[in-house]
Amino acid sequence: MRRVLCSLLLAASLIGAPAFPAETRNSTETRVSQQPNRTSTAAATFDDALQLLRDGKYASAAEEYNLLIAEGSQTARAHAGLARAYLSLGKIAEAFTAAEKAIEISPDLADAHVALGEVYFRQGKLAEAEHEFIDLIRAGKANARGFLGMAKISAANSFYAQAKQMIDHAYTLDPADPDVQGELVRILGSQARIQTRILNDAGAKGDDGKPGKVEVMTITAAENVDPSTRPCRVISHTTSMQTAFTPMLLGPDQIHGYGLTVKLNGTSARLMLDTGASGIVVDRKIAEKANIKRLADQSIGGIGDKGDAAGYRGLVDSVKIGDLEFQGCHVDVVDKGSVVGDDGLIGADVFAQYLVELDFPNQKFKLSELPARPEPAASATAGSGSAGGQQFYNRYVAPEMKSYTPVAQFHHQLLVRTQVNSGATRLFLLDTGSMMNTISPAAAKDVTKVSGDSTMHVKGLNGEVKNVFSGDDITLTFGSLRQRNLDIVAFDTSRISNSMGTEVSGILGFAMLRMLDIKIDYRDGLVEFNFDSKRWR
Repeated sequence: MRRVLCSLLLAASLIGAPAFPAETRNSTETRVSQQPNRTSTAAATFDDALQLLRDGKYASAAEEYNLLIAEGSQTARAHAGLARAYLSLGKIAEAFTAAEKAIEISPDLADAHVALGEVYFRQGKLAEAEHEFIDLIRAGKANARGFLGMAKISAANSFYAQAKQMIDHAYTLDPADPDVQGELVRILGSQARIQTRILNDAGAKGDDGKPGKVEVMTITAAENVDPSTRPCRVISHTTSMQTAFTPMLLGPDQIHGYGLTVKLNGTSARLMLDTGASGIVVDRKIAEKANIKRLADQSIGGIGDKGDAAGYRGLVDSVKIGDLEFQGCHVDVVDKGSVVGDDGLIGADVFAQYLVELDFPNQKFKLSELPARPEPAASATAGSGSAGGQQFYNRYVAPEMKSYTPVAQFHHQLLVRTQVNSGATRLFLLDTGSMMNTISPAAAKDVTKVSGDSTMHVKGLNGEVKNVFSGDDITLTFGSLRQRNLDIVAFDTSRISNSMGTEVSGILGFAMLRMLDIKIDYRDGLVEFNFDSKRWR
C-alpha cells in the first residue's frame, strides 16, 4: 500500500505540509516499461488497444493506436484512444494534440469529444471539460466515458446526486471499464460492496475450443449500514464548539502554522491544522506513546527526490478535541521521526460534518451546525444495482451562505479557482500547512518572468526538490480578495496534480491565509474568505 504525503519545507524557516492520497499510477507505469513492443507486422485492432488500456499497459496501447493511425483505420477514433493512452502516461501535451486531431478529422465523433474533455479535466480546465461531456449527454449519446467524465465533474463541484446518476449510466453502458468501476467505488465510498462473477461468453472461444469465461464485477451500495460501525465516528453530542489555536513555532517569533491540542487514546499531541491534509498523520514517537494499533505497512510518498518514506496505517480508539470525541479512527504514522517538526497534522476534513471556521486573526477554531437542506435526498438505487440506505445530495447554497465561494473538491483537498495576474483562472490548493504561496513554473511563465533561485530551497518528506524557481510580481485573485506577490516561489507541482487527476497550478499558503477568517463547508464545497483590512493596516 502506498500513500502520498507531501510535506513542504521552504528555506528561511518556512514550513508547510500538505498530505495527498495515494492515487498515482507509478506501479502501473512500471508494468508498462516491462511490456514487449508490438511489431509492425502484427495486425492492430481497436479491441486489442482498448484491452491494453484497461490492463494498464499504456505504452503498448499507445503503440497499438499509432499502428491503427498508420494503417489509416478509423484514424479519428484511433487518435481519441491515443489521447487516453498519453494521458495515462502523463504526456498531457501529446494527449491534447491527439484529441484535437481526432476532432479535426471527425468533428461529430463522440469519442473525440470525450477524449478532449478528459484532457481538459487533467489540465484543470473543468468548465471546458464539462462543456464537452454535457453536450454529448444532451445530444443523447450513449457514451459510457462521457457519463464518467460528467460524474467526475459533478463530484468535484459537490453535486453528488448528479454524480451518482451519471456514474450509474456509465456503469450500465460499460460495467467492465475499470475507470468507471473505480469512480463508482469512490462515489459509494465505504459503503461500496464489490462482487465478481464468472459468466460464459458465447461469443468467445478459449484455447481448448470451449466457450470462454468472462469475469464480471458487480458494485452495489451496502444496505442498512449501521452508523456505529463506520470509521472515525463522532460519539459526543456536540453541535458546536470553540477552542483556541496553538501557535506552531520555529523560534520565539516565527509562527509557521496553527495547531490543535488533540488527545489520542488520552495522550496529548499538538497537531497542525492543515487544510491541505486529509485525516490524521502523526510521527512514530506519538504513535508509540498513544499505543496506536498498527494495521498495515505503507510507503509514504511526497515532495522530494529521495524516494518514498516508510510508514504504516494505524488505528486509534479515541480522538478528543475539546468537547468533541471520535472513536475508531485510522491514522497515518510516519516511521522516520517528526512529520513537520511537530507531533503531526490533522486535516480540516476530519470535521467535515460541521461548518468549520478557522479564525486565524483571533486564533480560534470553531465548529457549528451546517444549515438544513430543503430538498429530499437521492437514494443510491439506479444502474449500479445499489440498495437503499445511502443518500446523495447536490450542493446547497443556504441564504446565509450567498457570499461563500464555490470550490472544487478532490479527495477532500479544496481547489480554489484563482486568477493569475490578468491571465487564465487556475486551480490553487487551499493549504494552511504550507507556509508560503507558491506557483508552478508553467503557470508563472504564462504571465511573468521566471528565473532559477539558488537562495530558496523546497524540501519535503522525501528530501529536497532540485529545481526551484522564482516568479516576479504575480497577483492572485480568488473569492473577493486579491494579493500581490512581488516574488513567489515556483516549483513543479506535477506530483500533486497527478495524485488528484487534475492540474494544480499553485498553493495558497499560511502566510497569507493567517490574515483571514475562513469558513469551510465541506458538504457543499463552499468557502468564505473574510479579510478585515482595518486590522492589518
